[in-house]
Amino acid sequence: MARGIRSDTRYVKWCFGCGQNWLFLYLLYCLSHMVTGHVRYSIPEEMKKGSLVGNVAQDLGLDLKRLRSGRARIVTGENIQYTELKADKGMLVVNERIDREQLCGDTTPCSFSFEIILENPMELHQITVEITDINDHSPTFKRNSIHFEISESAVTGSRFSLTSAEDPDVGVNGLREYFLSENDNFILKQNSNADGKKYAEMVLQKPLDRETNPNLSLKLTALDGGTPQRSGTVNIEITVLDVNDNAPVFNQSVYKATVMENSPRDTYITTVNASDADCGSNSIVTYYFSDLNSGFNDLFRIEEKTGIISVTGSVDYEKDKKYELRIDAKDQGGLTDSCKVIIDVSDVNDNAPVINVMSFSSLVSEDSPPGTTIGIINVKDLDTDVNGQVNCRIESSGPFKINSNLRNYYTLLTDSTLDRESVSEYNVTVVATDAGMPPLSTKRSFHLKVSDVNDNAPAFSQSVYTTFLTENNSPGVSVLSLRAIDPDENQNSRVSYILEESNIAGSRISEYVSVHSESGAVHAVRSFDYEQIKELVFVVKAQDGGSPPLSSNVTVKILIQDQNDNPPQVLYPVQTGGSLVAEMVPRSADVGYLVTKVVAVDVDSGQNAWLSYKLQKATDRALFEVGLQNGEIRTIRQVTDKDTKKQRLTVIVEDNGQPSRSATVIVNVAVADSFPEVLSEYTDFTQDKEYNDNLTFYLVLALAVVSFLFITCLVVYRWRQSRILYHSNLPVIPYYPPRYSDTLGTGTLPHVYNYEVCRTTDSRKSDCKFGRGGSQNVLKMYPSSTGTMQRIQSEKSILDEPDSPLEVSWYYVICFSVV
Repeated sequence: MARGIRSDTRYVKWCFGCGQNWLFLYLLYCLSHMVTGHVRYSIPEEMKKGSLVGNVAQDLGLDLKRLRSGRARIVTGENIQYTELKADKGMLVVNERIDREQLCGDTTPCSFSFEIILENPMELHQITVEITDINDHSPTFKRNSIHFEISESAVTGSRFSLTSAEDPDVGVNGLREYFLSENDNFILKQNSNADGKKYAEMVLQKPLDRETNPNLSLKLTALDGGTPQRSGTVNIEITVLDVNDNAPVFNQSVYKATVMENSPRDTYITTVNASDADCGSNSIVTYYFSDLNSGFNDLFRIEEKTGIISVTGSVDYEKDKKYELRIDAKDQGGLTDSCKVIIDVSDVNDNAPVINVMSFSSLVSEDSPPGTTIGIINVKDLDTDVNGQVNCRIESSGPFKINSNLRNYYTLLTDSTLDRESVSEYNVTVVATDAGMPPLSTKRSFHLKVSDVNDNAPAFSQSVYTTFLTENNSPGVSVLSLRAIDPDENQNSRVSYILEESNIAGSRISEYVSVHSESGAVHAVRSFDYEQIKELVFVVKAQDGGSPPLSSNVTVKILIQDQNDNPPQVLYPVQTGGSLVAEMVPRSADVGYLVTKVVAVDVDSGQNAWLSYKLQKATDRALFEVGLQNGEIRTIRQVTDKDTKKQRLTVIVEDNGQPSRSATVIVNVAVADSFPEVLSEYTDFTQDKEYNDNLTFYLVLALAVVSFLFITCLVVYRWRQSRILYHSNLPVIPYYPPRYSDTLGTGTLPHVYNYEVCRTTDSRKSDCKFGRGGSQNVLKMYPSSTGTMQRIQSEKSILDEPDSPLEVSWYYVICFSVV
């Protein structure tokens, strides 16, 4: 509530602010001596309109009537009339909002004055109203924020003035103090100007670090002293200016990366990163290899600005499995940091296995047992892990195998027995394959020769060699060549031919043939006679030159081929110089009567022994004929009385050889009905002393022969062999079985007629005994080694001869006794 102060001192106050109305000035001048009182009121600002300022009537000692009658009114020189006089009540009230700061500003005390004029009488009363301040304003700053740019290199104690706050209030309500928000770097120092205004400064108490706090945001608060206390704030934005006080720092001290070997150029590996806490140009970092002479520049490259490391050269795992690079990072101020980059190279299967020969024998004996070591190889693969795991095998099948006893070492062995004669050389290919993907392999061929041992005997292509040699050959002629092959080699295959000792007919085989020791040619030592030897069988041994030598035998058969070198031999009728043989034909003989049979043999064989009979000359050709094949002389017509008693037939016997050979025989035929009649025709022959001497000789010879035959038959009987030798010109008793054939199956007597003739040198005085025919017995004639004929007795003699050799001998003794 306003309070009024009355003053009894009379004075005149000139109001300079009321110079606009000259009339009013004049009135004041006139009435200056009429002022009677001065009242002072004190009210707070910002009172509402109508608020009571004071009771003017009371304070001036005026009653209400006087106010009304004197038409009391307020006279002010201001445009704004802050107060209003309620004359009816004598009250002074607020007419307009009063703002002390607007009215007085910083002036204290703040008041305005006006006059109350009364008329009739004229009274002038001065009223002063003091406006007291209320804390209705907060301290304010002219700017919303305060900006500082302070180098981080600023020294401690540096001062930075702050903008002062403005508070329109005065006195206690005016600005009282400042507060700075809490921080680590600055403190606030407050000072007062000469006029009493306060201002503040920031003092750096701790160095700034742009890298830690590049920007500081502080708040400055200004407080007044009013109640309630009011404040105002302003933001202080501090930008810390950088200085190059920080070196680049890598975010890792060690970088680890992996790269595949053989990676192409520009393959990304890793990125290194260094940060510089500075800013601007001070934070620009470049990267480079620490040791430019390390050679890494040929393999790797680092981007200066980005720190990207990539491949520039050939990275080989087998050369280096790991790389350690030193990388430097440098800012524009020359400050640096370094780090380590460890690059592990990953292996790829880029290396094929390598086969190294530790030991190898290119020659192995064929008698080496299975499991014999041929060679030792070492297999390496520069790759690692699976890529370096190697498996070895032999590519082709063969008598070899490969074993591994030690890591990376393999032994090449024989797996079975070797045979040089089957395979003399081998190309053994060893294949080494790793386990990589895709697998890589290497081949290595070993040439192996099998050395020979004497394990093969010479072998003939035939077990028996048979050849033919024509008789009467020239001595020394080549018969055949033997060839034995020894599959061994060198000395082991050198074959020598040796004639094995044996006997033929009591003579050594070497007397018949010879064998060349080197060529194997068989030569005849002498001329052969088919009639004496029909074949030679002997053994030839082929022996090699090995140690010990091996040999094999072969049987050689030389078959002597017959030549037509023997004429037919007439066995019957026997032709002797001192006697005649006559066949008797009865006159009653019919056509076809068998007179006799010319028996001839040819010691040759085959076609050379095929005989044909022809009637060459005859006393009467119309009476007789000779069988072409069998030599039978038969009548071809009826015998008559007119026929001559003595018939003389000349028969020629020819063989079938080329050229043919022949023999002739004279057959005397007597045409008579009785034997005495025949004898009478042949008694004219004379006998002289020479004939008697011959007869005595033949008898003695016959007795000796019979004795020899007797002894021989005894020996042959024990050994069950039947061989009788004939060495005399004694009369022959031939026996020809049915369909007689020679050893080669050609027959000379196809009909079954047998004759037995016993005669002496004077057959005219002998009896002729005609044998009977037989059909089931065979008599074969063989040439003996001495050229004589052998006679072998068959199962039963046609003439009923005794079965035992003793009986045969006695049979001949009786026969010769008759003679």
